[in-house]
Amino acid sequence: MQAIILAAGMGKRLGELTKSNTKCMIEVNGVPLIDRMLVNLTGLGLSRVVIVVGYEGERLMDYIGHRYDENLKIEYVVNPIFDRTNNIYSLALAKKQLQEDDTLLLESDLIFEQRMLNLLLDNKYPNLALVAKYETWMDGTMVRIDDDNRIVSFVPKKAFKYSDVPYYYKTCNIYKFSREFCANQYVPFLEAYSRAMGNNEYYEQVLRVLTVLDKSELMALPITDEKWYEIDDVQDKDIAETIFSSADARLIKLSHCYGGYWRFPELKDFCYLVNPYFPPARMKDEICANFNSLLTQYPSGMAVNSLLGGKYFGIRQNYVCVGNGAAELIKCLMENHAYGKTGVVFPTFEEYPNRLASKDIVRYIPDNRDFSYTSDDLKNYFADKNLSNLLLVNPDNPSGNFISKDDVLSLLRWCSERNIFLIVDESFVDFTENHKDNTLLRNDILSGNANLAVVKSISKSYGVPGLRLGIVASSDSALIDAMRKEVAIWNINSFAEFYMQVFNKYEKDYYAACDKFIEERAMFYRELCDVPYLRVIPSSANYFLCEVTSRYSSHELTELLLREHNVLIKDCGTKSAFSDRQFVRIAVRDRNDNHMLAEILKGI
Repeated sequence: MQAIILAAGMGKRLGELTKSNTKCMIEVNGVPLIDRMLVNLTGLGLSRVVIVVGYEGERLMDYIGHRYDENLKIEYVVNPIFDRTNNIYSLALAKKQLQEDDTLLLESDLIFEQRMLNLLLDNKYPNLALVAKYETWMDGTMVRIDDDNRIVSFVPKKAFKYSDVPYYYKTCNIYKFSREFCANQYVPFLEAYSRAMGNNEYYEQVLRVLTVLDKSELMALPITDEKWYEIDDVQDKDIAETIFSSADARLIKLSHCYGGYWRFPELKDFCYLVNPYFPPARMKDEICANFNSLLTQYPSGMAVNSLLGGKYFGIRQNYVCVGNGAAELIKCLMENHAYGKTGVVFPTFEEYPNRLASKDIVRYIPDNRDFSYTSDDLKNYFADKNLSNLLLVNPDNPSGNFISKDDVLSLLRWCSERNIFLIVDESFVDFTENHKDNTLLRNDILSGNANLAVVKSISKSYGVPGLRLGIVASSDSALIDAMRKEVAIWNINSFAEFYMQVFNKYEKDYYAACDKFIEERAMFYRELCDVPYLRVIPSSANYFLCEVTSRYSSHELTELLLREHNVLIKDCGTKSAFSDRQFVRIAVRDRNDNHMLAEILKGI
């Protein structure tokens, strides 16, 4: 068995990284791709490794040098016209070697686990393509396979149809070919195809012809949880560095992404907080049906969007400022309008205190195991603190503590008597029992209390974080007018605007989803309580704050779940309010995901 590595390409999409460097010398977490690949090939008992070089070939050969001589016999084939040809020509230059031994064929821009090579070598079929079920990040040649894993067709880019993606597999660009297959089928067709179509083609096209002619003996070997990535541009490199980093480094990288986890389809996200049961399929279909016009036309400005925001929540337009997510509005509200001292309950959603000067924050940490508190607790603590503002996240994040509407209104009256501006974030209120009656987003409440601002994220309870929607509502017209002027003229996009426009048609579905969620939360709570090293704090939100009482620190547990199970939870151990106690926050997802995580936690 030999290996042939195609490494002649210029890698133009990597920009500065390949300006005077070969693509396979790009470093991922400090290790060049070519070194990772050659290390993976050592120990396989290969007769030789043939590397087809072209662009910056001398640099690559000098870099490899004789470092692998004890384990690998490395030979080179030079493509002198790499800038005018594609990989079909590079492989054709090695056609003599292809016919001399069984071959592992690899492209040099890959990063993969060594066990993927073992899968190929241990499989009984002599001609195999490693393939992976299609995911959104994948580009290039796709295949379709039958029930016996025989490749029945190669699907080039021009023939790709998104309607067919459930049936597609992406070639991992790692193949095993027998000497007989190369000599009797592949090389003759490679020569004929090159004569007919020229040298600016791809070697997969020859495999496509063989399948069309029913001459192919090529089978597919689908991978499962093996890690691999193809690096064509700088974002690919960034994603690969996340996938192939240590568990601790990966946790840091994912945390610094602040989302975008659709780039990592294998990841189960129990960190970010959304409603697993909304929006319904029909609503998604309606948005998709209007995709072309929403994509190609401008959204409306604040006048229309505040009208839609008012309609969405059944409140007056002049009370509403719509934001590009609640985060935009929180920044604006806290940095520009929270004058004087602000009372904040800790632990909390830190986007609020992070926008304030530390000298202006008056901290309150509930003195109990569950970080629970009542409106009377807040009144008693802040009574002599000379506050200008009081922040109430209700239900609170991460504790899940909830104060009833009657008690919040009592707190509002108390604030009004003391000229304190009350900011209530009720982004999670729709996850509470009797949720329809718990909101402060009502005209009668807002109109009579100009010292009140209600912040509401539409991402969390409505399950649409990708749209980036939120509102702040207040009858303080000066505040709302100022905030509207401070945000960008087009601060939300057409998809978010359209979502607000059609939401009311699906309002019954939304309330049903919230009721279903409450039932699921109760079941998940019971399951988590069976985990012997967790103390689960009851919650009125869509997450549980859990104290890690034994076996692990919060960081160790978070890292272990990510490393062994591709599960991401929130490590809260660094929050100052916890005084070195170990806490994690676990989001509530749907029944299958929640049960899966509970079983993992009980099993580790």
